[in-house]
Amino acid sequence: MINVFGSWCGACRYEHPKLMHIAKSGVAPIYGIDWKDSAEDGAAWVDAYGDPYIRVGMDHDSRLAIDLGVTGAPETYIVDRAGRIRYRQVGPITDDVWKDTIRPLIETLKQEQAL
Repeated sequence: MINVFGSWCGACRYEHPKLMHIAKSGVAPIYGIDWKDSAEDGAAWVDAYGDPYIRVGMDHDSRLAIDLGVTGAPETYIVDRAGRIRYRQVGPITDDVWKDTIRPLIETLKQEQAL
């Protein structure tokens, strides 16, 4: 999973406990992209709310966001082992989105050995 977030993003704060739960469950690794932020603000945000990420990359100039087609934060991408985006979640991952869409997709990809 690749999660686009920013310290300035209110919806990211809403989503963050779900990301912490996903990270603790071990269902899938989460990589973060700190978008339109300073490294200091992003690091302080992760320190304050918890770190669900394997690694965090910076995209303060939006180059990656443009390539991905990000329209706002948070956005989360499910990427398979071949590097193909299999799903794009625009907006926060809610319990229903996790249960009904993302987790089943991850399980299917694992069965196909694509994740």
